Amino acid sequence: MLKNLIIRDFVIVDTLELDFSAGFTALTGETGAGKSILIDALSLALGERGDAGMVRSGCEKAEIGAEFDIAGMPQLQSWLREQELEGDEGVCLLRRTLDAAGRSRGFINGRSATLQQMREAGEHLIDIHGQHAHQSLLRADSQRDLLDSHAGLGKQAEEVATAFKDWQTLHRRRLQLEQNAEAVAAERELLSFQRRELETLNFSVTEWEALQADHARLSHAASLLETAQFGVEVLSDSDTACLAQLNALTVRLRSGLEFDAGLQDTLTMLESAQNELQEAVYALRHYQQRLETDPQQLRQQEQRMADVVEAARKYRVPPEQLPEVLAGTAARLDELGGSADLAELARQDEAARHAYLEAAGKLSEARITAAQSLSAEITAAMQALAMQGGQFSVALLPLNEGNVHGLEMVEFQVAANQGTPLRSLAKVASGGELSRISLAIQVAASRAATVPTLIFDEVDSGIGGRVAEIVGALLKQLGRRHQVMCVTHLPQVAAQADAQWQVSKAAHAGKTLSNIRVLGGPERIEEIARMLGGVKITETTRKHAAELLGIPA
Repeated sequence: MLKNLIIRDFVIVDTLELDFSAGFTALTGETGAGKSILIDALSLALGERGDAGMVRSGCEKAEIGAEFDIAGMPQLQSWLREQELEGDEGVCLLRRTLDAAGRSRGFINGRSATLQQMREAGEHLIDIHGQHAHQSLLRADSQRDLLDSHAGLGKQAEEVATAFKDWQTLHRRRLQLEQNAEAVAAERELLSFQRRELETLNFSVTEWEALQADHARLSHAASLLETAQFGVEVLSDSDTACLAQLNALTVRLRSGLEFDAGLQDTLTMLESAQNELQEAVYALRHYQQRLETDPQQLRQQEQRMADVVEAARKYRVPPEQLPEVLAGTAARLDELGGSADLAELARQDEAARHAYLEAAGKLSEARITAAQSLSAEITAAMQALAMQGGQFSVALLPLNEGNVHGLEMVEFQVAANQGTPLRSLAKVASGGELSRISLAIQVAASRAATVPTLIFDEVDSGIGGRVAEIVGALLKQLGRRHQVMCVTHLPQVAAQADAQWQVSKAAHAGKTLSNIRVLGGPERIEEIARMLGGVKITETTRKHAAELLGIPA
């Protein structure tokens, strides 16, 4: 609720600081004293447009600051966190400045905020009902929310919204798939061909490495055979072969040992070399035997390599990356799915639509019952508020396909007088009628209302006597659940308030200034007496005022 309001240099207010309490507070005063200045200042703090004319004459800027207790308002607290505008726990501070050039700035909890953000915050905090425009009851979404809250249909409405969103998500996917079916089919056909082609190639990196090695060997087989043959001849088969000459040398060295034992070491080394060379000859001959020179196998390997290189060129990757291309092709095919997937998606789409319609249908049935009850309650309240013959109706206007809120649009309709047709509440011309209708709605729906502070401006316009007492009683009843403030000129309304503030204006140093003060018991009797008797206040008038207030005279 609203706890504190500071107004500086606004219209005809120099400095004003007000502390607010719970319950029903009446604002009274002489005509023209500026009773609506408080509402205008609050409206500015709540993001309404301002102009340079609101700045007190001769001042640089006007400033409005409002402090609210939001400890019991989790939705607003969540919104402030989302907007990164949170402040001290359980407190919301709104501040608005307006300079003499018409430029304004807004702040929420000390942080700069746009007017839209201030308006959104204000929608959680205050409803102003009257001839001024800050009224949530004129908005279609507020009317729907009020009906659902009044009937306890919030959870059902959330379920319908979820079902609608689920259906729309599936429906959009289905439409997208159907619209792109031809292109998808063509892509799927190409990818299927590519996958078959790559699977038929049956390529692996390990095979490619082995193939390259084998091909290098086979393509040089003749040269390798010639090299091996040359080695055998040099070492063993020619007339001047190394082994033959080495054998002759070792024979002569053995003979020389008889005369000089010093040749033993040389002989040992040469015999070792002789053995190594003989092993080399055996190895070369074995290599000649196992080396293949099959031209057919070579041609097959060359063809295989050509097929792999051609596939790599086609897909514009090195041969080593062909397995990755195959994996990517298969994954994309899985994403596209097949015709069976479209049929399954269509089935899911229809099932989600059915689920939404079923949930929305149940919500509609509950809304019909709630609308009839709420319409009767508000119509009855209108009769008590000097609108005899008036009628109120919560109309449920069907929507062809439904939306996230259900199968109908909720519209408050009213006929202010007997015999006049029902019209949308937003089109009611009389501000006084609109105020009283709003009062009737708020009283009927007060148990479900979430906005903590309600302000009524001139709700008693055009009424008096018994009806005025009823208005006061209704406001007092509403004040048990909400913080209620009412600008009134009727003593019957003001007398039933839990607190009364007097708005007055006076000239100071050649300038007219407005002031608001809280009235005590005797002061309140005087103010009610003034409202009853006008300029001349008699003891009889004071006794009547005390009687209205329930205070001993």
